[in-house]
Amino acid sequence: MPPERESLSPAKVNLNLAVTGKRSDGYHELVSLMACVDVYDRIRFVFDGTDITLRCRMPGVPEDEGNLACRAARAFRGALRQKGAPAAFGLRMTLEKTIPPGAGLGGGSSNAATVLQVLNRRFDQPFTSEELAELALSLGADVPFFLYGRPAIVTGIGEKIQPCEGLFPYRVVIVFPGEGLPTPAVYSALNLELTKCEKKLKGFLLTNKAFRASRDMCNDLEAPAARRRPDILAIKTALLDAGAAGALMSGSGSAVFGLFKDAAAAQKAGEALSARNAWQVFQGRLLV
Repeated sequence: MPPERESLSPAKVNLNLAVTGKRSDGYHELVSLMACVDVYDRIRFVFDGTDITLRCRMPGVPEDEGNLACRAARAFRGALRQKGAPAAFGLRMTLEKTIPPGAGLGGGSSNAATVLQVLNRRFDQPFTSEELAELALSLGADVPFFLYGRPAIVTGIGEKIQPCEGLFPYRVVIVFPGEGLPTPAVYSALNLELTKCEKKLKGFLLTNKAFRASRDMCNDLEAPAARRRPDILAIKTALLDAGAAGALMSGSGSAVFGLFKDAAAAQKAGEALSARNAWQVFQGRLLV
């Protein structure tokens, strides 16, 4: 039987997300401070046969081109073919989901980046870091960040990545209300004239101060998302009441996370919030 490989695929949170404008092609320009969290999906790889397939037991997760992991593998094979390299490989992937879809935690983008990294190693690095990042961007705005994998300021539509050093390794309690939000609907409800997070993020960057959760967390998409799902604000309040230094919706929602300096306090908060019937709670730490 062909050997099986396994790789972990982390979640991310947006510690600050500023929407700075909308381009003529419909994409929004963003500035975001992003960091990975040690909450992981798991992908198993078996190189065998000639087809590329994916299996996932989580209901509602597509197993075809609608899944970014599958799309990433096929895009990699196509790019190999364009390079003139042997590209007739088959791959069977099994995706074990922990990161809930539609949560703003980047699970699909992380899966795609993991697939690109595994395949690039498997075939002896046929693509440079720059080439792999270009391929990643063609799959989704957050995919290049996951290739980088460390805290960063991400700008443009996700293609510009600047390292952000010195983040405290906060404990993270993530609460998913049980149902995701469609990203296009959240962006369409955003009023660019009411955005405020760019000023806060620039203040943090220009003053060269250390990131402080109580001061620097902000997400321009939180208000339009909360109008569609009011429990976002209820979760945020519950996390702050439980002692979080700061709490914020991640990405375009619907997950909300709290940052804790103290591991015991994070553990206690996570256990208390787990008692809410409809909420799924995950605990981890920032990967800094």
